[in-house]
Amino acid sequence: METDFILEILYRTCIMFLVILLVLRLSGRRGVRQLTLFEVAIILGMGSAAGDPMFQDDVPILHGVTVLFTIVILYKIITWISSKWTFLHEMLEGKSMVIVCEGQFDMKHEKDGDFSQMEFFAELRNQSVEHLGQVRYALLEPDATLSILYYADEDVKYGMPLFPNRYQEIKSLPQDQPCACMYCGHVLQELSAIHATCPRCKHQKWTLAMCTKRIS
Repeated sequence: METDFILEILYRTCIMFLVILLVLRLSGRRGVRQLTLFEVAIILGMGSAAGDPMFQDDVPILHGVTVLFTIVILYKIITWISSKWTFLHEMLEGKSMVIVCEGQFDMKHEKDGDFSQMEFFAELRNQSVEHLGQVRYALLEPDATLSILYYADEDVKYGMPLFPNRYQEIKSLPQDQPCACMYCGHVLQELSAIHATCPRCKHQKWTLAMCTKRIS
């Protein structure tokens, strides 16, 4: 009967849900955060293994549970091996990418398809960074979080502004005001022309640099 099958689906779903919680706990995950590609593949595999037994009466629950625990064992084995081999770890998890170095955007990744300056602007603003002169080093981690080392207040230097109201192209040549390249953040103490070529990245758009201390 239809009602019996619905009740069986509820029963199967409750069991598989509890099994998933147990499996995730055994895998060592302590909470939800940004996932690496390897972890996404594991989660997708677990979702597929858990989903079928929930509503297909011809798929025994035991089969789904077996698949889930097999995935966890493989995850543990591969994680242990990758901890010994740096190459395998970087292949599975990815590696950190330098975003800001010494108050300027790192140029090594300027042609990367995933490099989005505006996204990094937003991430830095979320960390209360007003301009690049406050940042000594910023690293994009494999889990998409941003690790930042700041300059001490006495070491803060002129840098490219990150907020829209200050990140605006200059319309006239400023006097006695450092300017920052709007692409790489390189700062010149004095511009020779409004559209001077940046010696670092060869772009020609400039904005007024800032040197305010960071507000924690």
